[in-house]
Amino acid sequence: MSIERVRAYLQEFNAADRIMELSDSSATVELAALALGTQPERIAKTLSFMVDEKAVLIVMAGDAKIDNRKYKDQFSCKAKMLKPQEAENLVGHAPGGVCPFGVKEGVTIYLDDSLKRFETVFPAAGNGHSAIELTISELEQFSKSRNWICVTKGWE
Repeated sequence: MSIERVRAYLQEFNAADRIMELSDSSATVELAALALGTQPERIAKTLSFMVDEKAVLIVMAGDAKIDNRKYKDQFSCKAKMLKPQEAENLVGHAPGGVCPFGVKEGVTIYLDDSLKRFETVFPAAGNGHSAIELTISELEQFSKSRNWICVTKGWE
């Protein structure tokens, strides 16, 4: 189960016990915000893309949207999101629970600048009924992200 992989992964950071298992769905930004009692923009959504035939995850604010020009400038290709089954097979998490923790080897993770305006955010934790509240520096450390990038609209 994906949440168990995330829990085991977060043990490395002594943060596994901070995972919140929710009775309500957190599979979308809106549902997660309702379940957690927070603003949608504070949900750290993780989108999965194919770049050079490899899975890439971009973690961004819940209200952020991909800017196709910025994406193409960053990755030298058009944005192509993974299909649900591809995400599960290549990343290790099904849609609704995709997160930057406990992913399969070879997956590259980036954090988008849209997150920098928050003190804490809520990424998923492996399934559509989980989340964890992290500071931005914890998200950066725990995700082992390659870099901060700006591929969303309205953020420079």
